[in-house]
Amino acid sequence: MAPVRLCVLGAGSWGTALAALASARSDALIWARDPELARIIDQQHINPRRLPDIVLPPALRATGDFDAALAHVLDGSDPQERLIVLGVPMAGLADVCLRIAQALPVRGPDAAPVHLLWTCKGITPDTHEWPHQIVAEALSGIAWLRTGVLSGPSFAREVAQGLPVALTVASRDPDTGRAAQAAFHGTQARIYGTRDVMGVEVGGALKNVMAIACGISDGLRLGTNARAALITRGLAEIQRLGVALGGQADTFVGLTGLGDLVLTATGELSRNRQVGVAIGQGRTLDDILAGGMTAEGVRCARAAQALGRQHGLDLPITDAVCDVLFGGVAPPRAVAALLARDPRDE
Repeated sequence: MAPVRLCVLGAGSWGTALAALASARSDALIWARDPELARIIDQQHINPRRLPDIVLPPALRATGDFDAALAHVLDGSDPQERLIVLGVPMAGLADVCLRIAQALPVRGPDAAPVHLLWTCKGITPDTHEWPHQIVAEALSGIAWLRTGVLSGPSFAREVAQGLPVALTVASRDPDTGRAAQAAFHGTQARIYGTRDVMGVEVGGALKNVMAIACGISDGLRLGTNARAALITRGLAEIQRLGVALGGQADTFVGLTGLGDLVLTATGELSRNRQVGVAIGQGRTLDDILAGGMTAEGVRCARAAQALGRQHGLDLPITDAVCDVLFGGVAPPRAVAALLARDPRDE
């Protein structure tokens, strides 16, 4: 595959890891909001805030200039694929999309396509919007901009360390999937394609809620049997909501469904699981959040619950997590309530 002109907007753990991965075969530039962090990444090849003990590839360059990062992708007339990756969390997605919309140059409708991928996972707590809806609101009407989501079971630290990973890119434009494969596939990564944007986003968001549930179970020392049951029934719950929202059932037994759920519910690096474990051990959510730990599952649990009720769906694990996080229900009582539910066929 031909090399790709690529910029990653956002120098968090995942943005840094993806930029490092892409630099093995693409002309990769990462943008950091803090110019000093950009200088350190560019000159010292480390991200001291997010991945301080990992040496980044010398080929990876960094900038603190937002316009320069976009120009790296948009300028020039060479025939390379052009790819913008949004490595920002859900809370920062709308802001960076608006900045892109304001900075994009005027190009004719026949201009060569530029591909844009987001990597965040979640649902906005108040409006219940999905990432693709936020991107569409800010960037709709730009005919030459093709969009998609990159997701799957991945801890940023392992990717930055050069360990193997398999991811999925979901886009309605097959060329966007091919651009992602050209940028990332074939070094330490395998990139699979799908058109099911909704299914991929639902899997990425709700697996965080289920990981909190599994963490609570582990914090209570309920054993591996309980964890396996939560993962299995949690997957059924994710699929139920995803199909109701227009996702494809098969998506949820793939990398962005089952794969991401198993990783996040069992991996020691999972922040959502860590939050659950701390709650199961008796700490309060306010205490955990005050200590600086963040987890997307906390932000999207209520939104997932509301969407389930809107569609008349039974989401008992999501309900139990919300009861514990926001309703003052003690974790043992929430577990007892789940076990006391009426029997049913699987």
